[in-house]
Amino acid sequence: MEILSPPVLPDSVLSLSPDEADRLLDRLEREVPVHPPLVELAADAFEEAIVFGDTHGDWRSTLEVVARFQEPGRSRALIGLGDYVDRPPEDCGEGSVANAFFLLDLAARFPGRVFLLQGNHETVRRVPTLPHNLPEEVDQLWGPEAGRYSRLMGLLERGPFAVTTTNGAYLAHAGFPPLPSASRWQAAFDRVDDDVLIDLVWSGCDASRIHRGAVPMFGGNELDRFFHVTGLSVFLRGHDPDLTGRPVYQGRCLTLQTTRVYERFGGVIVARFLAATPLRSTKDLAVEHLPTEGRTFATT
Repeated sequence: MEILSPPVLPDSVLSLSPDEADRLLDRLEREVPVHPPLVELAADAFEEAIVFGDTHGDWRSTLEVVARFQEPGRSRALIGLGDYVDRPPEDCGEGSVANAFFLLDLAARFPGRVFLLQGNHETVRRVPTLPHNLPEEVDQLWGPEAGRYSRLMGLLERGPFAVTTTNGAYLAHAGFPPLPSASRWQAAFDRVDDDVLIDLVWSGCDASRIHRGAVPMFGGNELDRFFHVTGLSVFLRGHDPDLTGRPVYQGRCLTLQTTRVYERFGGVIVARFLAATPLRSTKDLAVEHLPTEGRTFATT
């Protein structure tokens, strides 16, 4: 059942008083669903999926994403690939806070249709990452009170680590876990310890020019084996701006970035696909550039 509470808009978050922010946190803690590490979406759960990459506090681009999710005519799933906070554009103010509250409110209002995967910036309390602007942004808005930051992080940690669809998509922030040769492959998500976590939210792709040192890398052979074991066929990921919008491994892996912070790499993009269309490669989905690309907005 979808919650019919009034929507929370990003710019309104930036004008909340401390008491209003606390009341909003109270409501979201009641309403935002806690997802298992792996969510498997059935074909009849939606007609079209909208998938967006790292937004990093760029709530102006997130507004454009949500407008597409709410277009009339089709039932849609909205899937975020993680990294909703940190590095906000200057014209978004405390954008990490505004973006996080906006998306979490959407997840509360549409619990069966909005899935906010965790990225490395949502798992920072387990594996630290830099920069991490969110604590300072919370303090800047409402004063130094560690509980608000902790509560907001706790809500972001309710998201899954991966989503699959019955038409062949695998979606995660960065990578996939190593799989045994013969078993129920979903069992790899039953216990997401720190090693598995790093595979899911930190893995690098060897087609990229960005190599993060000690982080696990995957290539075409590893991806083929993952697809062979799982029966899936297309991997949608975020995490790596260098590969934005560039299909690799015979069109079976596509990286999305949906923030103006990284638009120089490949734009501000989202992907769409129909649940009824089998996904064999990225040619079976549509990539769209958002109108925020190349723009700077006036601040108040």
